Amino acid sequence: MEAIKTQASAASGISDSKLHFLDYWRILRLRKAIILTVFLLVVGTVAVVTHFLTPLYLSTVGMKVEKDTPDVGPFLQGPSQTGFDPYFFNTEFEVLKSRRILDKVSERLHLAKVYAGRAKVPEINIQQTYEVLSRAVEVRQRRNTSIIEISAYDQDAALAADIANRIAEAYEQDRDLDRNDRLLRGLTTLSNALSNLEEQVRVAQTNVDHLRMFLKVPDAAETPSLVSLNTQTMAKLELSRTEYRTQAATLEQLMEKVNSKKGDELRHFLSSARPTQELTALIASLNLAKQKQRQLSPDLGPEHPEVKRVIGLISEINDQLDKEVQGMVDALSAQLEIARGNVRELEKLYDSAIEKTAQENKSFAPYAKAKRDLEFSMQVRQSMRLQLNQELINGQISKKSSVQVIDRALQGLTPVRPNKPLFVAAGAIFGLLLGIGLAFFIEYIDTSVKTIDDVEQSLGAPVLGVIPQNVGALINEGADSPHAEAYRVLRTNILFSRKDPGCRTMTVVSGGAGEGKSTTIFNLATIFAQQGSRVLIVDSDLRRPSLHKILNVSNTVGLTNFLLRTAKLEEVVQTTPQPGLDFLPSGKLPSSSVGILNSVQMKEFIEEVKNRYDFVFFDSPPIMGVSDASILVSEVEMAILVVQYRKYPQQMTLRAKQMVEKIGGAERLLGVVLNNINISQDSYYYYYSGYYYDYYSKSEDSKPDGEKKKKSRSGKAGAAVADDKSAEVKPKY
Repeated sequence: MEAIKTQASAASGISDSKLHFLDYWRILRLRKAIILTVFLLVVGTVAVVTHFLTPLYLSTVGMKVEKDTPDVGPFLQGPSQTGFDPYFFNTEFEVLKSRRILDKVSERLHLAKVYAGRAKVPEINIQQTYEVLSRAVEVRQRRNTSIIEISAYDQDAALAADIANRIAEAYEQDRDLDRNDRLLRGLTTLSNALSNLEEQVRVAQTNVDHLRMFLKVPDAAETPSLVSLNTQTMAKLELSRTEYRTQAATLEQLMEKVNSKKGDELRHFLSSARPTQELTALIASLNLAKQKQRQLSPDLGPEHPEVKRVIGLISEINDQLDKEVQGMVDALSAQLEIARGNVRELEKLYDSAIEKTAQENKSFAPYAKAKRDLEFSMQVRQSMRLQLNQELINGQISKKSSVQVIDRALQGLTPVRPNKPLFVAAGAIFGLLLGIGLAFFIEYIDTSVKTIDDVEQSLGAPVLGVIPQNVGALINEGADSPHAEAYRVLRTNILFSRKDPGCRTMTVVSGGAGEGKSTTIFNLATIFAQQGSRVLIVDSDLRRPSLHKILNVSNTVGLTNFLLRTAKLEEVVQTTPQPGLDFLPSGKLPSSSVGILNSVQMKEFIEEVKNRYDFVFFDSPPIMGVSDASILVSEVEMAILVVQYRKYPQQMTLRAKQMVEKIGGAERLLGVVLNNINISQDSYYYYYSGYYYDYYSKSEDSKPDGEKKKKSRSGKAGAAVADDKSAEVKPKY
């Protein structure tokens, strides 16, 4: 069960999606005239405007632009390297379009006069000229290069080329002048600064000479290392102090390890750390004696003379080793004390030398400071001399401009603006989109009835039939007319929708004029008559009768004459070319008989014709226009509301339906008929009428004429039998 529901919901989703797409397609088809009109207007307007636009020619000049840097770097250095500057080209773009450049171009080419002549004014100022020229110039960077392209647009091809070339020349000259100005300013500044330094060095040298003579500074003190007059002696003392400190530290570490060891461990340590010939020999003799003892032990006892001799030898060697080790330890201690004494003596000598040097430096401090100032000034002077020489060399090397024109602008052969194909194509796209948007907007604000869903949702009434567009009188088109099937469907729905089979009087009403109710009721009556019923159609629209025009009969005598008792029913009822269909015109309405439809005579008339005919149809005026329609609804047994497709707002149709229900009750209104549907354009309604046209036209064309006539007769007979079963037939007069 769940699977069935899932499939059903999926199918419903597909159907809704398809219907939604068809709704959009329906709107486009219905509003295609608006879309086409807007499309043609926009395209035509764009084409006309483009045609009258002034053609512009394009000329482009290409320039290689680099930063102003020397080809070689500072003195004794390689070529200078500059980092990437992301703002360099953007800055140069602004310079190229600045008044500093464009005003020069305007002056050289006399553009003020040219633009004034084109504008047909006596003259224009420099600001206006700049504004016009800046709009005609575009600057961009050629991709992945250091080339700048300057594009100039003008209606004169030669002038466009001149503008582009002149801008490039003015920019190149401006860059050269700027570079030369900067170089000149730099050289002047360096020369002035060097002159000042020369004077400072001369003054500083005089001061140094005076202090040297005044303080009696020895010649040795004139060396650059004036801070220490005994530099060599201090260096030797420092070296000796360092050596003794290192020696003492080494001995201290060795003594710490010696003091931490005892016995054989101490012997082995000294033999590796401080080996001596005696110590090495004793250790070797001890090892041989111990080896001899190990050899004798398995065979001889401890009391054997040889064993005792070896043990005594081992004891004697150990005593000698202990004395040797103790002697080495004592020697190390003595060496450590000597090293410490040497360090203390050198520390005293070093401190004394430092004190002596400090006293000497204090007396020569003014001289040392003056000499340092002199040396610093001389270094600065030397650096500035090198910088000045470098700038002079750079000025000679960098005479070549950093701006180089590689592609001069040439005259354009054909205009580039306006791009007519592009403009027309863009206009076509815009016009199409605008037309579609306008079509959907009109559809959105259109509140008229458009679909069967609109009727059923807003009116709450069923749709009994869908009548195609351009339907004429079926009495003239014949029973085989494709339009007749729509009315047959309507007739069938009416017979099944009426509450009582005995209901045989009916009126067709509409909310407004021109919705097709007269044509609908006439063709419906014709269909009933074609199916074998005896039908009377009454033109009860006394103010604006129209049914007599369809039949081309006189309207002099009719319903008003019968109701006023001036003629009998047989005298006013007229026959029609359709068998079984009679017609009662409205007749002339006297001004004194406006409310005649609400009279007792009208009620008696309805009862009389009900007894004489199977069905009686009453044409009526719009229900919202005059009161006659409301009176007819209250007097007949059935009513149908005709709604013309896309004509009146839904609120008006809803009001008409409410009036019918208020007058005759909800059960009297059988339903709604949608009229004037363009089925060929609106695929939404194709399912209601289109299949009939396709089916019957193909089936009838494929049969011989004899079979067509036979089928026509049998169809009428069958329909008549069906009507006899579905309706209660009254006696006919």
